[in-house]
Amino acid sequence: MSIVAESIAELLERDLNRLSNEIEAYKNEENLWLVDGEITNSAGNLALHLCGNLQHFIGAVIGKSGYERNREFEFSGKDVPREALLKDIETTKDIVHQTLLRIPESTLNYPYPIRVFGDKDMSTVFFLVHLQGHLNYHLGQINYHRRLLDK
Repeated sequence: MSIVAESIAELLERDLNRLSNEIEAYKNEENLWLVDGEITNSAGNLALHLCGNLQHFIGAVIGKSGYERNREFEFSGKDVPREALLKDIETTKDIVHQTLLRIPESTLNYPYPIRVFGDKDMSTVFFLVHLQGHLNYHLGQINYHRRLLDK
């Protein structure tokens, strides 16, 4: 594993652990699925989205895991049990770690295998850094969701 891939894997694992902690911190499991006013994404849906995103873009695209994403369900699914969410996060951690453990350093500088942002080519390392930022963005939203709506 290259030092860059190892660092990204470590950061993703750290923040997926934080995601688990946030999901576990909800006093009432039902509150994972609350929306209110302009808060249109529940914590449960954001957790599903983060797992789907990482399992797709790292596991399936880079690691050829065979994962098939259901992005629509990530935002429309409701009342998935907390334990199932936590299991999905653990699975995501394993897939991310296994995939990044095997990625050759030279691959990091190659273009990411699919175009995600329209016509813009990007290196694999650029996209992995983007995925880390995406995880943190939604992790912050989940933290605020919990503090605002889990009363």
